[in-house]
Amino acid sequence: MTKTGEGRLAYLAALQDTVAQCRLCPRLVEWREGVAREKVKRFRHQEYWGKPVPSFGDPEARLLVLGLAPAAHGANRTGRVFTGDSSGNWLYRALHRAGFANQPESVHRDDGLVLADCYISAVIHCAPPQNKPSHEEIQNCRQYLIAEIALLARLRVIVALGRIAFDAAVGSIGLPGSEVGKGSGGPAKSNKPKFGHLSEYELYGGIRLVASFHPSQQNTFTGKLTEPMLDDVFSHARMLLTAPD
Repeated sequence: MTKTGEGRLAYLAALQDTVAQCRLCPRLVEWREGVAREKVKRFRHQEYWGKPVPSFGDPEARLLVLGLAPAAHGANRTGRVFTGDSSGNWLYRALHRAGFANQPESVHRDDGLVLADCYISAVIHCAPPQNKPSHEEIQNCRQYLIAEIALLARLRVIVALGRIAFDAAVGSIGLPGSEVGKGSGGPAKSNKPKFGHLSEYELYGGIRLVASFHPSQQNTFTGKLTEPMLDDVFSHARMLLTAPD
């Protein structure tokens, strides 16, 4: 690895340390720390993370998975993104089936999980009340996402889990205006991207953005998102990664 590469990885690691110490949003600081103190009965004997949750994965990844925010008793408890809740269970099973994870579950930070060619981040790194961050809080956290994207030098594909993540990816990178979604057959009629499961756009720099419904219980319990549907998302991401430049 070149010194330039070593420096980039060091910056990426330092960025995650900065994320974990962030206190930019008073409402989120109060909420995440309050949840960590009060806990819930089923986790009352566990020590909660209670801080902003860093991103996780392979720093040489070509695939970035972007979620919304840590769950109050999931990642806010475990300290690893998408770990300790139902959404994470769905996500890591799908990543394992697609060959991006060495195991199908993520339970805690020292469970041996390793991601290959995949990096996971979030629009917001703190658990928000009712899972609803404000516009200002999203803007405060965007600097971290923009910095991550710049440091993920091999990035080719982003899978956005949910509309907010989709909008954040577009806003952080920019859209040159050509839709390349399945069956589009030609250029987009509007520069405004439209979120829809498995919709696809080309962002600046040739990065492909693939949209997916979020694996929240609201979507999985109702059947809006099924495991085969989520598998299709990561199979498509894999296909994009194996396609010639």
